Amino acid sequence: MSTPLEMVSKDATLEEAATLMTDHEISALVVSTDPASIITSTDIVAAAADGHAPADLLVSDVMTKSVETVPPDLYLQQVAAMMTNFGIKHLPVTDGDDYIGMVSSTDVAAQLS
Repeated sequence: MSTPLEMVSKDATLEEAATLMTDHEISALVVSTDPASIITSTDIVAAAADGHAPADLLVSDVMTKSVETVPPDLYLQQVAAMMTNFGIKHLPVTDGDDYIGMVSSTDVAAQLS
């Protein structure tokens, strides 16, 4: 998993979210909502492809709400199966109520190679 976990406000613009992703060389951010949500680079690209300017949309306009999460001790094969079954590429890692990291399909592929 990638740590530390990078988060963004639901009130941030897509431009601000994209800048955070670029600065930290990541492709997803947990959104500080309850329950937590997620925004990915794919969400931002899709909004741009629809003709929206990243400075004109908020994270809350395109984020995925109520995301799946995994505990830090879950086996890699189980993480991969969840990603496949849910058709997702990112899973926030939680320890109790705390978000501690993010595991991506790139992380899984790197560990399996």
